[in-house]
Amino acid sequence: MITLDDIRQLLAESRGEEAIAAVDAVIAASPSRQTLATAYYLRGNAYRQRGDWRNAMNNYLESIDLDPDGPAAEAYRAAQQVLSFYNHDLYNP
Repeated sequence: MITLDDIRQLLAESRGEEAIAAVDAVIAASPSRQTLATAYYLRGNAYRQRGDWRNAMNNYLESIDLDPDGPAAEAYRAAQQVLSFYNHDLYNP
């Protein structure tokens, strides 16, 4: 059985596709609410590594619904800031 630590290791090694598949397996096992929140957070991180911001944000929101005070809340806010960045010097000559 794959653990959340295994998924963290996959993410550290930039093996996002494998991490997403591993998270899917964890979620399918119907874990506790806290484990599920962490799994969605980690899957959001995997999608973010791939540059798939929409899926990353959706997974962060799923995690926030399960654990409003978890790390996904900060990851979601950080992702929002990245996506809303606008450099006026580049777009307004």
